[in-house]
Amino acid sequence: MSNDLPQKSISYNSARFLVSASRLEECPSDQGAEVAFAGRSNAGKSSAINSITANGKLARTSKTPGRTRLINFFSLNRENCRLVDLPGYGYAKVSRDMKDDWQTHLGHYLNERRCLRGLVLVMDIRHPLTDFDQMMVEWCEHNELPLMILATKSDKLKFGQAKTAMLGIQRKLENYRCVEHLIMFSATSKKGVDECRDGMTAWLTRTP
Repeated sequence: MSNDLPQKSISYNSARFLVSASRLEECPSDQGAEVAFAGRSNAGKSSAINSITANGKLARTSKTPGRTRLINFFSLNRENCRLVDLPGYGYAKVSRDMKDDWQTHLGHYLNERRCLRGLVLVMDIRHPLTDFDQMMVEWCEHNELPLMILATKSDKLKFGQAKTAMLGIQRKLENYRCVEHLIMFSATSKKGVDECRDGMTAWLTRTP
């Protein structure tokens, strides 16, 4: 008999800001289960999080360079279940030292956070699999971490174009075992929201 918790136990509408951390030691206690969101700047990560949680103000987009280093945690209705908004990457105005600092602290979180159950990689369907995206896919594959890819802004393309783009992404990732979900997503039309929630619930309620 499976020990997985009932999927209905997770309510994403319950998401509330918990804490921001600039380094690993400032993160909440490494217990329970977390799903983290990563994405290049302007890929639509904040909009995706807000759409999934039905809270338009939960994840705020900021182009202030100093804020790009913060890891934001959001609590869910089930105890010790969290969503994590990792800092966006790619701000042109960010200094080299700040980028190095970002990579160092993000690396610590990804490599040492034991309660991390899966990574949601947000990419613009019109510009998929950038160098950053590929790096994150390779990291998940190496560390055997389940990966969900949200191909955002699908509403910006005609359906046929979006379908073709998805097939192209699928072909490039077909040899990666870590990719458990590839979802055409739109924060505007809410396309893919339910599928994303179902996938994350399976991760968050899965017995380690």
